[in-house]
Amino acid sequence: MRYWVLGLVPSPGKTLPGEVNRCLIGPREMIHLSLFLRSIYFFILSPSPMAKFYCLRPALLLLLLLLLVVRTQSRGRFEPKILMPTEEENTIGTRWAVLIAGSSGYGNYRHQADVCHAYQILRKGGLKEENIVVMMYDDIANHPLNPRPGTLINHPDGEDVYTGVPKDYTGHNVTAANFYAVLLGDKEAVTGGSGKVIASKVNDHIFVYYSDHGGPGVLGMPNKPYLYATDFIETLKKKHAAETYKEMVIYVEACESGSIFEGIMPKDLNIYVTTASNAQESSYGTYCPGMNPSPPSEYITCLGDLYSVAWMEDSETHNLKKETVKQQYQTVKMRTSNYNTYSEGSHVMEYGNSSIKSEKLYLYQGFDPATANLPSNELPVKSSPVGVVNQRDADLIFLWQMYRTSEDGSRKDEIMKELTETTRHRKQLDTSVELIGTVLFGPTTNVLKSVREPGLPLVDDWECLKSVVRVFEMHCGSLTQYGMKHMRAFANICNNGVSKELMKEASAAACGGYEARFMSHPSVVGYSALKSYLLSVFG
Repeated sequence: MRYWVLGLVPSPGKTLPGEVNRCLIGPREMIHLSLFLRSIYFFILSPSPMAKFYCLRPALLLLLLLLLVVRTQSRGRFEPKILMPTEEENTIGTRWAVLIAGSSGYGNYRHQADVCHAYQILRKGGLKEENIVVMMYDDIANHPLNPRPGTLINHPDGEDVYTGVPKDYTGHNVTAANFYAVLLGDKEAVTGGSGKVIASKVNDHIFVYYSDHGGPGVLGMPNKPYLYATDFIETLKKKHAAETYKEMVIYVEACESGSIFEGIMPKDLNIYVTTASNAQESSYGTYCPGMNPSPPSEYITCLGDLYSVAWMEDSETHNLKKETVKQQYQTVKMRTSNYNTYSEGSHVMEYGNSSIKSEKLYLYQGFDPATANLPSNELPVKSSPVGVVNQRDADLIFLWQMYRTSEDGSRKDEIMKELTETTRHRKQLDTSVELIGTVLFGPTTNVLKSVREPGLPLVDDWECLKSVVRVFEMHCGSLTQYGMKHMRAFANICNNGVSKELMKEASAAACGGYEARFMSHPSVVGYSALKSYLLSVFG
């Protein structure tokens, strides 16, 4: 039971001493509250259907206030505001969240660790399990390479964040189509999984968090197709048109994640977005082997992503009823830039309705009572840059660490072969795209690398972009999580009016000699570069 006392709100569970005379006021008389307050010295509101006012004489009022001061100093602070019985519920509505890890494979450990960590923060903040939808492939916690089976950690000294996380959509059910349906609250459109959706209403607040690889205009998913920017924005427009939320905050961790919103994100949807990087740069993994800080020695992969751990570790160490969305943005921006060095860091960007920045974070992430006495937020003192790695190179670190820690013999040879073929396939992709550019525009142009002015969308015709990607993959193999970096080149092909037929001819010419054995390579057909190795070792 919470009591509201002269604009001072005690911590949950506290009671008030003494017997008092009771004054009852019906709901119809609430409009005369200001007149009524002139005739009493003190009032307490209790959240019940009939508002109850307790009247005290001045002497009793003084005694009660002294007692409350003592209790406040020993048991926590009061919150400086007066709330009516149902004001908080009616104003905030229900808090909802969608958490998506868009990758699979042990080399991408950090993405599912990010999402599970986010879930634990929201649950501690009071969000109900029924109001949080989790989408992750769920192949990491019980992976043969996980040194602590059944657990995930998101910090070198962190506790398990996996236990208790619901498996709403896993495996082949983690798709862009299911994500759209979940966000829209369309139970009929989801396939597989728990069927849980965001059944939000007009006064509700929604928090969306995504962590994975990306590329210009796209976000990865463990199952094709990619999540394209235009489809995401159209889904947000539909959600807004349905009037099923009050405000929404979206956090996106991915390379070139700014390109998902640059030039196409409306400002009138009551949605505020921050991204780990701008439209042209990579985002970064952290807590990686051989870096500072490093994970425990038994881990051979990165535990987290720089932007993601920045916002989550900030939320865990501050009072979110005091900290604003803007304050977290500023803190995360500084830390993700590696404390303004940008030598190995990215530019956190913001899009959408900036007025939401003034709101308190607890509206979206909830409030953990354990943080009640913590400060709101202050920008972190400049610290030494931490060790990070480009998202696209994190899987190479993983392969190298596995090679380094393996015993000599056939297993070690197999890992080196995998590492060699992965790097060779990357070069093959890069060369194929470059050759297509030469065929289409000549050997001396830089059309494929051109970057549009800030504020403009990546491409004018998004359907053309999808078509060009399909043509390329048909002739040259899957882009993979690494190859998504070339999406800008394909966008520029569309922006220069190249027809689908001409793209087919150029792709066939560039990739006609593509070695068939690469088509079945793990880095081509899937997102785990260790698929064949694991099959050979573990069956």
